Amino acid sequence: MPTSTPPVRQNVSFVEATEPITEPITKFGGQPVWLAEPMWPLSASTGRPMRFIGQIRLPGAETRLGYLFMTEDDPDEFVDGTYEPTGGENAFFAQPGEPADFYQVASIRRGPTFGPDHHAELTPHDPDNPGDALRSRLWGEPEWLQDEEWPTEPGSWRFAVQLDSADEPFGINLGDAGTAYAFIDEETGQGRLHWQSS
Repeated sequence: MPTSTPPVRQNVSFVEATEPITEPITKFGGQPVWLAEPMWPLSASTGRPMRFIGQIRLPGAETRLGYLFMTEDDPDEFVDGTYEPTGGENAFFAQPGEPADFYQVASIRRGPTFGPDHHAELTPHDPDNPGDALRSRLWGEPEWLQDEEWPTEPGSWRFAVQLDSADEPFGINLGDAGTAYAFIDEETGQGRLHWQSS
């Protein structure tokens, strides 16, 4: 777990944008706003581009974005393991930074996405509101559906985002009422993404 003080937790609501978002801000859907050469992750099992979920503006004076991707189930070709943090069927990494070595990337600027651009409306967490527990959020601490699952590899891991299937706008397959969790290694820019279901 990280030793420095984490950014303050913010709850996330998703508001569909009236036009594509092309600024380096936190958003979900649409197309990535690349800060460097595009690095689109490929599914380890199919070799096809994963679907873009969204991008997170990382804290700090330098402009950095963390990019979230996941392999989408195909009606004709079931892909297992999107819940595994190192299974090669999801990806989270930063620019500047580097992707992990358990999936390949391609220099693709535009690719499959889970849906249209959505602004991330951020509101302060209310610790006295029990309804806040499992909703989508940035920073702070994760609220686990199952046991704790911080990344086990060496690194300066920071919890970045939690996506609750009850309020994310795209119908991402996170199992039965699942929640996705993403972590970033602040030194390398590598990330880990996985989900748990109830």
